[in-house]
Order: sequence, then C-alpha cells, then structure tokens
Amino acid sequence: MKAPSKKAFENFKKDVWVCLKLTIVFGIFFTLLNRAFTLKEAGLVFLFSGLYSFVLGLGNGLINDYLNTKWDWVTQTTQRVWSGIITTVLYTIVAVLLIHYIQYFVIFNNNIEDFFKGQFLWMHLFIIILSLGIATFFHARGFMVNWKASLKQETTQHEIVAKTETAKFETLKSQIDPHFLFNSLNVLTSLISENPKQAERFTTKLSKVYRYVLEQRNKELVPIEEELQFAKTYMELLQMRFEEAVTFTVSDKISNPELKIVPLSLQLLLENAVKHNVVSVSKPLDIHIFEQDGFLQVQNNINPKEAIGISTKVGLRNIADRYGLITDRNVEITNNNKIFTVSLPLLTKSKNMTINTDNLENSKYVKAVERVEKLKEFYQNLIAYCLVIPFLIFINLKTYSKFQWFWFPMIGWGIGLLFHFLDVSNYNLFLGKNWEDRKIKELMEEDKEL
Repeated sequence: MKAPSKKAFENFKKDVWVCLKLTIVFGIFFTLLNRAFTLKEAGLVFLFSGLYSFVLGLGNGLINDYLNTKWDWVTQTTQRVWSGIITTVLYTIVAVLLIHYIQYFVIFNNNIEDFFKGQFLWMHLFIIILSLGIATFFHARGFMVNWKASLKQETTQHEIVAKTETAKFETLKSQIDPHFLFNSLNVLTSLISENPKQAERFTTKLSKVYRYVLEQRNKELVPIEEELQFAKTYMELLQMRFEEAVTFTVSDKISNPELKIVPLSLQLLLENAVKHNVVSVSKPLDIHIFEQDGFLQVQNNINPKEAIGISTKVGLRNIADRYGLITDRNVEITNNNKIFTVSLPLLTKSKNMTINTDNLENSKYVKAVERVEKLKEFYQNLIAYCLVIPFLIFINLKTYSKFQWFWFPMIGWGIGLLFHFLDVSNYNLFLGKNWEDRKIKELMEEDKEL
C-alpha cells in the first residue's frame, strides 16, 4: 500500500512542527533545571534538545510512516511488527550513539577511548532503552489508529449489508404487497373475460416485473438503461390497471450509458406516487422520468388522497439510506405542493468499499479481533519494560553500583516479553509457526476420512 505524496508531505510538516515544539519545551525546561542562563550554555541546551527531538523523534516518525506505506498494520501485522522492531532498534542505537558522540566527545572534548566505558556506557544504554520505549508507544499508537480505521470500515460494511438487505426487503415487500397482488389479479381476472389478448399482455408484463426484481435484488448498482426499461414495463402494467387515469413519459436520452442507479429505486418511487395520490380519470396521475444535471428526476403531480393517513416515508428513507452508503451525493426531494420531485444521483461507481457478506461472517474477523487484543497486551508490556528497566538501572547505579541487580529483572522480564511476542505471532519454538491451525486442519481432515 502506498500513501499519497501530498498526505506524506502533510504528515512530515506536522512531525517537524511537533519536534520543534518539543525542542523549545525541553530546551526551556533543561535551561531552568541546569541554570544555563548564559547565551552559550542556553544555546547548547537547545542544540542538544533539538538533536534528540529531530534525530530521534523525527527520524523514528519518518521510519514509522515509511513502514506504514510498505506493510499494512491489519492485513500484514507480522511483517509490520518485525520490520518496526528491527528498523527502530537499529536506528535508535545508531542515532543515540551519534548524538552522544557529538555531545560528549565533539563539543565537550571527552576522551574517545571512554566512549563505551563507565558512565558513558550506562548513559548509552539508558537513553537507548528510554528512546525505544517512546518509539514503541508511537508504533503502538500507529497500530491502534490503523486498526480503529479498519474496524470502522468493517463496521460500515456491516451497516451496508444490514441496510442494503433491509432496503431490499422493503422493496420486495412493497412489490409483493398483498394489495398490489390483489389488484393485479382482479385486473387480470376481468381482462381474461373481456379481452384475452390484453390479459396475456398483462400477464407477460407482470412476470417481467417480478423477474427483474429477482434478478436485481443482490446488485449494488445497475445500468440506468436497464432501470428505465423496467420503469416502462412497470408503468405499462399500472396503465393497464388504471387505464387513462395514469400517464407517463420516460426519456430515452441518456448522456452516458455507463451511468448507474440503485436497483428498484424507480419501482419504489412509482409505487409511492400511486399510493399517495388520487388516480382517476378526473384527476389523472402524470409521471415524468428524465435526466438532468447528473440526476435522474422522477416527477409527479400532487393530488393527495384524503384517507391515506400519515406517511411513514419508508420507501424514500430506504432509497436515501442506500445511496448514502455507496456515495457522498444525496438524494434530493422537492415538493412545491403541485409537483413532487425526487432526484436520484447518477453514478459511475460506488465508494471504495466492496460488500462481501461471506467475508463479514467469516471467522477470520473474530480471529483478527482476538489477535489485536493480544497485540495490545504485548505493546503495553513492551512499553512498560522500556520505561521501568531504565528507571531500575538508574536507581541501582545511583544507590549501590557495586552489585548490579538490575540484570535480573531486565533479563527475566525480557525473556517473558520474547515469549509473549512469539505467542502473539502464533509461533512455537518447538512446533513452528501456526502450529495450532495446522493441527486443527489435520484433525478435521482425519474426521472427514472416518
């Protein structure tokens, strides 16, 4: 995965600004702490503060951003963790030694032979472990930010599936409404005795309507030409039912054949028009469907039924919800008490999100959540280790340096941390990687053979 260069530049500017603020804050703090009030002393304090902030802080930040472009935290967790550990440790060690060389041996002219001796050695170790603790915190934060974004996307996908299925159900419920079927069968019954040829046409068109519903129910978008053709068939069906009480025009002019629309949205709008308005020869329902300014507009004159009751607007809400989940463009509804207009956005593609109900229900999602919980515990353990061990080293060397007892918690805790990481990576020193999954598959294969 590659991050856009503009976004990378914005992140870089943000990191530089943060490092500059840290330089100023730590510079002021250590100037006051060390009483370095002369221009030279204050300048050195701010110089060292800038070295630590920019070389360690900005350097590790750039590494973190670069690694995020190479490996995804969620889908390539193991590669991302290992690359982060190796590059951060190597860079931090080199950076700390470079800063200490400049600080203690170039500026303060200490003997270079003492670079890895005595207090300098412990100083290197202390700053390296402390820096790794801070770097670990930012890596862990980066992981959580990416995971939350992925989890939000996963949640949105669940929402898409839920609302899409709800919308499909409402569409089918409206289409297979008992009143609609009852009225259609009544019309068909009367036509059979009065006009058998018309009854045959009515039956053919009715079958086309239901076949289209079944064909399109699992699609996210359909070509506008298909939906318009369906609208014509559906309106012809209504015209056979209401005769001269219903008139309609459907424009054949489409600016781009690649344009798409949410399937069955026109059926809902046409059914709503019939449901909420008087349909009679004296007050005919006039419907127009045409393209304008990137929208497919559905217009009908308003002759409201008196006994319709309060409208639940379920159909319109479902259409708006479905569009809201696949595009940033909104469904527009206007009503001037004479003409009711619904404008449906014409699309060429949906948002960068694919609905896959099989993947959403897959147990891999549950495993990923469990793995994230383990990773959170590991990072908390690692951060605690990198912060506590330097403190123990400092206490030990300041109080009783002859007996270096800090090695015991550092090594013991470090071994525990190593095994914790192996557990997170699903690796066993004796059985290899993913041995549990391999064993489960093996036992399942044995059960199939029995």
